[in-house]
Amino acid sequence: MNLHADKGAAAEPVEVERHEAEPVMSAKIRRPLYEARKKIFPKRAEGRFRQFKWLVMLVTLGIYYLTPWLRWDRGEFAPDQAVLIDLAHRRFYFFFIEIWPQEFFFVAGLLVMAGFGLFLITSAVGRAWCGYTCPQTVWVDLFLVVERAIEGDRNARMKLETAPWTFDKIWKRVVKHAIWLAIAVATGGAWIFYFADAPTLAVDFATGYAAPVAYMTVAVLTATTYVFGGIMREQVCIYMCPWPRIQAAMLDENSLVVTYNDWRGEPRTRGSKKAAAAGLSVGDCVDCNACVAVCPMGIDIRDGQQLECITCALCIDACDSVMDKVGKPRGLIAYATLDEYQGNMALATGDGATPIDPRKVRDADGKFIDSIRHFDWKIIFRPRTLLYMGVWAAVGVGLLVALLSRDRLEVNVLHDRNPQFVMESDGSIRNGYTVRILNMIPQPRNISVSLDGLPDATMKVNGQNETAVRTFSVAAGPDEATTLKVFVTLPAGRLEHQSEDFEFVIKDEGGDEHDTYDAVFFGPGAKK
Repeated sequence: MNLHADKGAAAEPVEVERHEAEPVMSAKIRRPLYEARKKIFPKRAEGRFRQFKWLVMLVTLGIYYLTPWLRWDRGEFAPDQAVLIDLAHRRFYFFFIEIWPQEFFFVAGLLVMAGFGLFLITSAVGRAWCGYTCPQTVWVDLFLVVERAIEGDRNARMKLETAPWTFDKIWKRVVKHAIWLAIAVATGGAWIFYFADAPTLAVDFATGYAAPVAYMTVAVLTATTYVFGGIMREQVCIYMCPWPRIQAAMLDENSLVVTYNDWRGEPRTRGSKKAAAAGLSVGDCVDCNACVAVCPMGIDIRDGQQLECITCALCIDACDSVMDKVGKPRGLIAYATLDEYQGNMALATGDGATPIDPRKVRDADGKFIDSIRHFDWKIIFRPRTLLYMGVWAAVGVGLLVALLSRDRLEVNVLHDRNPQFVMESDGSIRNGYTVRILNMIPQPRNISVSLDGLPDATMKVNGQNETAVRTFSVAAGPDEATTLKVFVTLPAGRLEHQSEDFEFVIKDEGGDEHDTYDAVFFGPGAKK
């Protein structure tokens, strides 16, 4: 926000377009839910925040629609789709990372990071998530691009809304809704491509050979995208989303939020020269309603902080363009902290002793006095945001360490419950175990299985080896769990206690990876 460069504030403003815009979704105007919705026709804004929103929209939509088509070579035994949620085989692939079901804590950790990231962003810059990257916001922006391209900008759309149903109106509405439906179908279609090989599923879907759940998923997402993005729009944010009611707890007096600086804007007037000649106090706001006209939520930011505001900052762009035209400094509407706002308001009101008088914040030359408070980026790095950042970073580092140090070879063993042991005719004791070897790489491996402990014990694998051994080898398939039925036998008279501990040890014969499992061998009682 630049309050230093005053471009001739005392000069008579040039002619400014005035918009007959009503903040229909303002809390003091809005009626209960059962009243018919008043449509909002936001005017297209131009400026740095609008450009940033275009960039965010292109990046987020590009990631969503294009990611399933990216390829990543994992060898001949694994899918080559870069990002794939393989529900059939219970795997999640993300480029070089593969997550198995028992590693779901990685997903839980990412969700924790997302939560603290949202807390961090909100405490620092308010509802920036809502204004720029929320899917509802992104798709509404996309739908508005289509609407403006076909029906025109705000005034043209308002005129078309009240016009009779002529051929011109009908074809525009049909084309608009057809494109909206095409976008909605593409949205649902892109989602299902994350759960199967995208090119294969695309062909199967088009030819009618895809699974029924694929068609149902696309139908549901098509309906929700079309209704939420094209029909309901701001009502989703106001009535359905819980975040506006939660985010207040994340804000404090040093959080950046979109603010109308009434300490310099009030009293607003459309005839500043006449008011000044009459000795009246005149603010910078020319009451053009440009901020209301561009607001996608249908509110007036000049009414103060409101639940409905998503801090998209389009009102800042609209107001800055007007300030440029009338030769006044930008920042009448700007990102500001409550602490900064209250400090400047105290200057304009004499610590609350008088109504707002913008002359108190300007010197004899019409420039802002040195006491005016400006935003300092250092306020972002305060204890609250540092705490959120610290927790977020700690979780991220923990996940990264766990990811880099995790084993790709594991063994799980389950002892037979009934019977726990079998006494054979020669007096030896046999225990049965289900051994499950997890080869968590997309390459086949030969794995050796051996016993550590129970010096006189031997093993047999059901259906494989007939001779008793202490070590045997098994072929583990790529990215598979190999299950074996193993019988461990201890000769008669060798069991000293009712039970003894030992270990199953597995090792990759072609590498250094290994794993162990602590097991128990049960018998009828101690040796006498």
